[in-house]
Amino acid sequence: MSSRGVVDLRSDTLTQPTEPMRAAMATAPVGDDRYGEDPTVNRLEDRFAELVDKPAAVYVPSGTMGNQIALRLHGTPGSNVVVGRRQHLMSYESGATGWNNTFQIYAVDDTGGVVDAAAAAEAVAAGRGGFWPAVSLICLENTHLASGGLALGAEELAAAAGLGPPVHLDGARLFNAAIARETTAAELASTASTVMSCVSKGLGAPVGSLLAGPADLVAEARLHRRRLGGAMRQAGVIAAGGMYALDHHIDRLADDHARADRLGQVVAERWPGARLGEAEAACGRPLTNVVAFRHPDSLGLLDHLRLAGIRVGLLAPGIVRLVTHLDVGDADIDRAVAALASAPE
Repeated sequence: MSSRGVVDLRSDTLTQPTEPMRAAMATAPVGDDRYGEDPTVNRLEDRFAELVDKPAAVYVPSGTMGNQIALRLHGTPGSNVVVGRRQHLMSYESGATGWNNTFQIYAVDDTGGVVDAAAAAEAVAAGRGGFWPAVSLICLENTHLASGGLALGAEELAAAAGLGPPVHLDGARLFNAAIARETTAAELASTASTVMSCVSKGLGAPVGSLLAGPADLVAEARLHRRRLGGAMRQAGVIAAGGMYALDHHIDRLADDHARADRLGQVVAERWPGARLGEAEAACGRPLTNVVAFRHPDSLGLLDHLRLAGIRVGLLAPGIVRLVTHLDVGDADIDRAVAALASAPE
């Protein structure tokens, strides 16, 4: 429940650690993670690797760092990396991909949450034929934020992997996708070479993400983590929050999805056809904890909601975003529903 009289739906990164999570963090055994001697970090990495069925994992401070390390692992100089033009690592990481790397981004349409298969296949074929740079990596995102939190299935990842180059899965909200799809994170990441997930989004931990993959790549990822300034010391204090989240907060993501569905229903009634992902959801690709929709006066709507004690954000100009999470309860959703229902056109 909101504790400050404000319902904050800007992002699921805004959660506060629960009291049991704080207790776990306060009592966590620690060591120097730079030397691989923090037992809580090691336990978190092993647990995540198990959940996504990969040989190894590394704990990093943020999802952006996890994605950027994955790009360094796979993206060879002078190659093309196929990325959906609205994916997080393309549009929401402050240009880090271009700043940090020596390959080219080959951006393709990702309307509906998946990279355009024909465009990706064309890039792969042209690279093999010597006409274009070779494709060294294909990137997918699950859930797909810019499509309103659509949850992709294992078959969509497998189709990308079937094109030949390795696939990196930005699974910042992978566990949301697993709950929505009624499957496991391991199944949804099964054909990815590397997968990143955030424990600091819907799972409610205060800090961190994990990158998993083959043991040799994860060993190299640790080197890149140091190069990017991400090597940590007694990081078990924060890793314990992530461990608690993995143990206790995955199944409850269904509550966030149900609350987002309530918000989505009032959006659909108030502004028919405006919600992103509606068409795909109707065809069986489920929506999760993100409600994103187009509005002709998005800034005016934000002001209306703010005056009602509801904080929301913009996904892009003209696109409003509401995100449910651990700190938003049913009474908070009641307030948000009422504010949306009374909003001007």
